[in-house]
Amino acid sequence: MVSISDNASFSSSNRSPAPKFANSFTTRIFSDVAGDITITVDGESFLLHKFPLVSRSGKIGKMVADGKDSNISKLELLNFPGGPQTFELAMKFCYGMNFEITAANVAPLRCAAEYLEMTEDYREENLVARTEVYLNEVVVLSIEKSVEALCSCETLPPIAEEVGIPNRCVEAIAMNACKEQLVSGLSRLECDGESTELKSGCLDWWIEDLSVLRIDYYQKVIRAMERIGVRPDSIVESLMHYAQASLKGIGKCQIWNPARMKPNPGMAENDQKTIVEILLNLLPTEKSSSVPLSFLFGMLRMAIMVEATIACRLELERRIAFRLEMVSLDDLLIPSLRTGDSLFDVDTVHRILVNFLQRIEDEENEERENESDGLGYLGHDSLLKVGRLIDTYLAEIAPDPYLSLQKFIAMIEILPDYARVIDDGIYRAIDIYLKVTFLFTTEYELTTMFSF
Repeated sequence: MVSISDNASFSSSNRSPAPKFANSFTTRIFSDVAGDITITVDGESFLLHKFPLVSRSGKIGKMVADGKDSNISKLELLNFPGGPQTFELAMKFCYGMNFEITAANVAPLRCAAEYLEMTEDYREENLVARTEVYLNEVVVLSIEKSVEALCSCETLPPIAEEVGIPNRCVEAIAMNACKEQLVSGLSRLECDGESTELKSGCLDWWIEDLSVLRIDYYQKVIRAMERIGVRPDSIVESLMHYAQASLKGIGKCQIWNPARMKPNPGMAENDQKTIVEILLNLLPTEKSSSVPLSFLFGMLRMAIMVEATIACRLELERRIAFRLEMVSLDDLLIPSLRTGDSLFDVDTVHRILVNFLQRIEDEENEERENESDGLGYLGHDSLLKVGRLIDTYLAEIAPDPYLSLQKFIAMIEILPDYARVIDDGIYRAIDIYLKVTFLFTTEYELTTMFSF
């Protein structure tokens, strides 16, 4: 009979591995009866007996009955869910042999049972019912088992969607995460005042589990979590962990080495492009959660590297511009990947500045409408911080011999005069730039530059 396992092991049997299914255990059950039907699954043949099969499988019964020859002895099952391995387990069930249903095999078995029509119409407690019991009483009660079952659906045909296994796993993961969130609320309070290392243990443990999911399933899980009410900060943490696990080059330590700036060799560049775009769409709004700037810059670098859509890159630039006054110099030093271009991606930084200045303008207009003076000071303070940041940035990129004068001047001109209290920073950047490019600069260009 079938046993239900609460652990992740495939089988708890202590017997040594049996020989080939088609040639071994059938003869042990009916030692005096030779096999009378051969069923082929994905090129692998199984010598079996009609009686135990047709008594539980409606599909096999119909195929035998519909055969031109009543003594049909060969059948082929096309596109069988889970392949020969799952078919073997289904046949063991028909023969009443012992094996375990686990989180790893329950989805393929449930699909195989549907494919073979192993319903209660043919035998009580048939395979459909047995797998449903395991799904409803074991899998959906656990995040880990739901994730394991959902992963097993990745290689299954559309029949998995038809019987609703992925959706049930997705909803179960989201619901259990929400329950964990409520329970962990007390743990988080207990962690207050403790060391950082101890606090990290109080964070959502399920975040790491989700990183093994394929991106389309992961997207469904996050959307379900948003709908159910999982905290936005937990979702952001999960997105960051998924990005680190799935994308090569997301960390700062990797962005300067061209050899490491290539897509993950185990994943097509188009796949990484899809992951970047989906993760961006899953980010909560700025008002509901503060996404770390380091993560946004890492995603922006990846978006540039895998040539994500323009809309994707512009959205990341907009999010960064929303908090540009909090950005560090290292964040802005985005390497350029275009051959023959400057060492740094000045165009991207320029667009971020445009977005920032638009934000400042919008805030000033809103302040005028509300007749509020306090916010105006805060907006100007942000502008002064960004002014100092850009002057430092210009001084850093000025030694680049490939930096065109047009781009350098555009970066200087974009900020208004009142963004700088003193001009020492900008003159220092110009001085560095002139020392590098003096031999290649015309008199007219020098005159234009010194007009600042």
